[in-house]
Amino acid sequence: MRTVDDLLSLMDGLFAPEADRWTSAAGSWWDGFYADRDREVPFFVDKPDENLVGYVERGLVAPGRALDVGCGPGRNAIYLARNGFQVDAVDISATAIAWACERGGDLVRFRQGDAFATEGSYDLIYDSGCFHHLPPHRRISYLALLDRALKPGGHFALTCFTADEGTSTPDAELYRQSGLSGGVGYRPGDLRWIFQDLTEVELRRMTDEPSGSSAFGRSFLWTALFRKD
Repeated sequence: MRTVDDLLSLMDGLFAPEADRWTSAAGSWWDGFYADRDREVPFFVDKPDENLVGYVERGLVAPGRALDVGCGPGRNAIYLARNGFQVDAVDISATAIAWACERGGDLVRFRQGDAFATEGSYDLIYDSGCFHHLPPHRRISYLALLDRALKPGGHFALTCFTADEGTSTPDAELYRQSGLSGGVGYRPGDLRWIFQDLTEVELRRMTDEPSGSSAFGRSFLWTALFRKD
C-alpha cells in the first residue's frame, strides 16, 4: 500500500459485497437485488420520499443542480427533475440504472458507476438509503465527496436507518464480524458528529405514509437536511 485509496480498497475486501454499495465489486450483488421488480421492497415504489417533497414545497431547497447518490430506480431523481432541478443520478447497479432510465431517462442524466468518482458541483446532494450501507472507513470517502462536490450554501439531505432498524454494533466490531448485518443504524448524535462540518437544518424520523399517499415514508428511517455554509 502507498496511498489512502489503497488502504480503503483493502478494507473494502473485509466486507461482503452487499456492504459496499459504492464500488465496482458490489455491482453484481446489487444487480441481483434489483433484478426482481416485484419483490416486497418498500423503496421499489415509484414515489419520492416525503421529506424531500417537504423540503421542496417549503422552499428549504430551491431548484438548481442536484446529485442523487445511490439513486436505485430513480424515484427521487425524477421527482427533483419534475420540480425544476437539473439532476445527475448515479448507482453502482446497471440493473437499477436501466430501470431508472425506463422511468425517466428523458428527465435525468443517469449514470452507472462509483458515486465517489463523481465530478462537478451541486446545489443539492441527496441520498436515500445508501449511507447506512457504507462500512465505517468509507465515511471518509463520503465526506470527501460532500466537501468536493457540494457548493457553498448548498444542501445535503439524507435518509438512513435508525439504530432500531439497523445494526448498532460498534464500528470496530463490524470489522471483526466482516459484515454490516443489513445496514448500520444511527442515532441523531451519530449523524450530527459525522456531519459536524455542515449546519443542521432539520433532523427527524421519517413520517409513515399510507399506501395511497403520493409520497414514500417509513418511520424506521431518519431524515436529515444539512447546509454547507
